[in-house]
Amino acid sequence: MKMNVLKYMLILVCTLILVDLRASTRVRDLRCELLDNPQTIDRQQPRLSWKIEASERAVKQTAYHILVASSLEKLNQNVGDLWDSGLTKSSNSISVYYAGKGLSSREAVFWKVKVYTNKGESAWSAPSSWRMGLMYYKDWLGRWIGFDGYFPSDNKDSGQLSARYFRKEFTLRKPLKEATAYIMGLGLYELYINGKKVGNQVLAPSPTDYTENIKYNVHDVTALLSEGQQALGVILGNGRFYAMRQTKPYKVKTFGFPKMQMQLMLTYLDGSTEVIKTDDTWTGTADGPITANNEYDGESYDARKEMLGWANAGFDDAQWMKADYVQEPGGRYEAQLNSDMKVMQNIAPVAITKKALGRYILDFGQNFSGWVKMRVKGTAGTAIRLRFAESLSDGELFTANLRDAKATDQYILKGGDQEEWEPRFTYHGFRYVEVDGYPGDLQKQDFLGRFVYDEMTSVGTFHSSNELLNQIHQNAWWGIASNYKGIPVDCPQRNERQPWLGDRPTSAYGESFLFDNTLLYEKWLEDIRLSQKEDGAIPDVAPAFWRYYSDNISWPGTYLFVADMLYQQNGDVRVLEKHYPAMKKWMAYMRLRYTDKDGILTKDSYGDWCFPPASIEEGRGKIADKKYPSALISSAFYYHLLHIMERFSVSTNNAQDSLGYAAQAMQLKKDFNERFYHAAGYYGSNSLTDNLLAMYFQLVEEENKDRLAARIVEIITQENKGHLSTGVVGTQWIMRTLTEMGRADLAYTLATKKTYPSWGYMIDNGATTIWELWNGNTAHPKMNSQNHVMMLGDLLIWYYENLAGIKTETDAFETIKMDPSFVSGLRHVDASYQSLRGEICSQWTVDKREILWKIRIPANSKARVFIPASAPAAITEGGKKLGKIEGVRYVEIQKDKVLLEVGSGEYEFKIKR
Repeated sequence: MKMNVLKYMLILVCTLILVDLRASTRVRDLRCELLDNPQTIDRQQPRLSWKIEASERAVKQTAYHILVASSLEKLNQNVGDLWDSGLTKSSNSISVYYAGKGLSSREAVFWKVKVYTNKGESAWSAPSSWRMGLMYYKDWLGRWIGFDGYFPSDNKDSGQLSARYFRKEFTLRKPLKEATAYIMGLGLYELYINGKKVGNQVLAPSPTDYTENIKYNVHDVTALLSEGQQALGVILGNGRFYAMRQTKPYKVKTFGFPKMQMQLMLTYLDGSTEVIKTDDTWTGTADGPITANNEYDGESYDARKEMLGWANAGFDDAQWMKADYVQEPGGRYEAQLNSDMKVMQNIAPVAITKKALGRYILDFGQNFSGWVKMRVKGTAGTAIRLRFAESLSDGELFTANLRDAKATDQYILKGGDQEEWEPRFTYHGFRYVEVDGYPGDLQKQDFLGRFVYDEMTSVGTFHSSNELLNQIHQNAWWGIASNYKGIPVDCPQRNERQPWLGDRPTSAYGESFLFDNTLLYEKWLEDIRLSQKEDGAIPDVAPAFWRYYSDNISWPGTYLFVADMLYQQNGDVRVLEKHYPAMKKWMAYMRLRYTDKDGILTKDSYGDWCFPPASIEEGRGKIADKKYPSALISSAFYYHLLHIMERFSVSTNNAQDSLGYAAQAMQLKKDFNERFYHAAGYYGSNSLTDNLLAMYFQLVEEENKDRLAARIVEIITQENKGHLSTGVVGTQWIMRTLTEMGRADLAYTLATKKTYPSWGYMIDNGATTIWELWNGNTAHPKMNSQNHVMMLGDLLIWYYENLAGIKTETDAFETIKMDPSFVSGLRHVDASYQSLRGEICSQWTVDKREILWKIRIPANSKARVFIPASAPAAITEGGKKLGKIEGVRYVEIQKDKVLLEVGSGEYEFKIKR
């Protein structure tokens, strides 16, 4: 019997990299749906995954059969000439490692899967595919070219360079079968073939420490070529390669002038091949229309200098220079497996205000990152200046919080017909744009906001009966997306935009419920690993564009937290295996260097960074950039990290290390309590953060837990009058600590406050993202971003795991723990999460008489469902009493909850109150 499988989603996963390649099959309508641009990878043992969707309940995979072939024809004949797994008994559907023949550079690979379940056998899935990248250094046949020097149009002091333009012509003399472009354009590039831009990516490639690794992009350009004369064109911008600021070489890492290496691999119908590569036959110029570009300061474009047809065959480049051979950057060449940045959404202005002297201010109604696209008609030489800001002050742009970032674009008209323009090599964080010099009467339709972030799927939805909770969720989504830029940056607007580790120990975890961000964070883990010094030190910023190695624990500890999140949510142990040695080295470095005679880890740099001033007035005009180092924080974090390393050591077959980590943790707990516990029932300075860490990390002795819990509640309810008082450290743990203490009601109170300090206060004061500071409307502008993620803490985790009850318990949602907090005052929650196994849904409604709870569990998963009832008799499912209901098994009563185990499928529980 074949089960009624509606669809398979085949997900190709490289070593440490998740690449989503979707192909669908229907039993009644089998068809091939190869992707137009198969993902390029450069790993020999990718991980293969698939999703099973079935209408029946309690579907569990028992075996699979994978075929991997060198051609689609062979695969369609059920010939796995590269790998035939045979019928393999296993429930694993998310981490099957390719175990076939060795794969060669540029090789195309095709695969499909058949699954066997307790309900029957499926048909073969539709094929999916991937292509191997350039696996070896010698596969790159060209040379690095560029201009290692300044041009008259460059501004050395400001960090602004004019864009470099390069071109090459060649001839296709016979019919073409396939053409693939491989390019490393640093810092940023745009590739053109016969005048047309290749791809819809922007700000490519993803930034790295270019002395360590360089990402290359691959493009199928077959459709852009035909027989005859052809032309290649590349524009290079600064990006992170030529640093935005050159005046502090001791702090800011720079890599040199823009440069590139590329090759166009041509395969003809007759089977012959040809390579067009970068060499000294290319020509170049810096005298083009992009006269300046810089991520902080903006882009300047003089349309009068446009070179019509510069990327087309036949263009007269007699005045261009011969391209120079230049020094290679030095890093390893790697296929970019994380997503490109793209224009993900267009945003129209909601209001235009005309100001004095012919200026206009556009309001886009939403803080976001990107730029604007402009339409204009006017006289040649007319200069239009666009200035960007997050907010207004007395009706004018408020730019003090940008520090010295100019955040200004300039466009000079060429004149004549209507002109359209948008920048290429910059982005801004903004809601408002001041337009100065615009000819004529500006209309809304003349401008369009372009929201730019890493292309990734939104995987989570959340809606509740509390509109403030919903708005905070929406603000979080916009802020998170705005700060995905090939690395997770702290903010998109001022002269910083750095991948601070301290911003994301737990917020990355929360983000994973909103976005399919696995690729980004796996890439970031590699950035962190490569930034580690030989002695073990890990920086506060990675890649280390800023040389900040402060040797604290809470910031670099993010390395372990993010790895834990990726393993927990996605189940690929190789993310731990690859990074375990570097983590072990860092842990030893910190212990040996910073343990005092009493066993306390003394090194902390920031303390509870950006904790709120006692009142909004007390913080008015005050600079938040103040550090309050705390040995309690460093010791508590190190203790928690020891337990994480204990788990990692077992998972990575380094179990011999686990005893050492457990012993260290046991001793540190003893030393911690001797140093920081007070007989009055609190820790350290008696701050909320100090007490939260002791409670959540289980540093408090069992006999003191109740007193500590009471102290935490007292601080919030009495001293803080129902508010939090935590900075970036304490906010990471506050919502889950309260919930685990049995005070989800108090967590809900914090989440729904509108008075200072709270997330609701931000919204009541005009925020459309999340502020950097709790008092972001009154603090000194030196450090006052209005689009940050660090103060989200564990709020989003609490939304999904605690309010909705969607939490993995084992093996990346193979077993799901569904134990929602039915808090008083919240009548309804409706949430979903698209896990690797399929969509998980939890929807509950509460009234005086009953709770209605609908859940959906994906095939090949099960759930432990905790229902607030004193006895099974109070529960029905689908209108039936518990007993012999398909897919539902009664387990036991735990405290005041009935524990059920359910298989995959949809369920509707009613609980009498």
